[in-house]
Amino acid sequence: MILNNLFPVFALIGLGVLLKHLQLTSETFLRSSDRLVYFIFFPAMLFWKIGSAPSVDNGATDLIAAAICAVAIVYLVSAVCLKVFKVSNFAAGSYSQSCYRFNTYVGMAVVLNALGETGVSRFGILIGFIIPIVNVLAVSTLIWYTGRAIGTRERLRITLRALISNPLIIGCLAGMAYSRAVGEFPVFLDNTFRLSAMVTLPLALLSIGGTLTLKNLKSHLGHAFLGSAIKLLVLPVAGWFCLKAFDASPLSFQVGMLFFSLPTSPAIFVLSSQLNSDTEFASAAIVLSTLLSFFSMGVVLLTF
Repeated sequence: MILNNLFPVFALIGLGVLLKHLQLTSETFLRSSDRLVYFIFFPAMLFWKIGSAPSVDNGATDLIAAAICAVAIVYLVSAVCLKVFKVSNFAAGSYSQSCYRFNTYVGMAVVLNALGETGVSRFGILIGFIIPIVNVLAVSTLIWYTGRAIGTRERLRITLRALISNPLIIGCLAGMAYSRAVGEFPVFLDNTFRLSAMVTLPLALLSIGGTLTLKNLKSHLGHAFLGSAIKLLVLPVAGWFCLKAFDASPLSFQVGMLFFSLPTSPAIFVLSSQLNSDTEFASAAIVLSTLLSFFSMGVVLLTF
């Protein structure tokens, strides 16, 4: 089970590392492929997967509620840890994100391998609801710890701009609207989306591998490990209790536990650089979380 579902994902990430080391890919190529995946291919894939899925059912509603509660719990835990473990204001925003932001690309690839099309549709619906919440938490925390004198109106403007311009959110919401209004695609469009989807996940995973670097890990190992422990241990445990509390269906339980066990998102580096937080810590947290997520996802696949 672990070999079949996780090896292809980590093999492509590892290939991305190797290609970068052999200089067969470059920074320019990785930036371009990242933009293609983020702005075009992945939103189109989400639109297609969700648009051809049934409308949100009770199982998805319970999954969404459980995920929101679990993320809220972990956000509070991370806020306490900022004080207890004396994380600097400069690193606070990056550290906070590392505890609850999730790698959507890895999640989609693992869910597709493990649970098939029905799992992917449920996962797509989940992230359509949870991405805006995670972005609000991340942007608010980053602004709070920058020390910049920003009024409430300016904070709302920055947060709303981050949400409205997020192509993944747009893809998810458009897919939900299409699913409710139409529910299926004409064959020629379905085949077009299917063909583009073949490019999406391999390119995304290669890009993840190409951007991983161990350069900053040693100097930030302690706090990066703490953030990874919260993301890959505390969040799955909190998520398990929340899923139980909302009596989630078997499919939602499996999708939810895989979601909770995902590595942190490379987006924390981008947002940290935009809002003046510690990008070196963000880089270290991404690398460590990605490596350790093999074990967290492996436990979930074996257990659930």
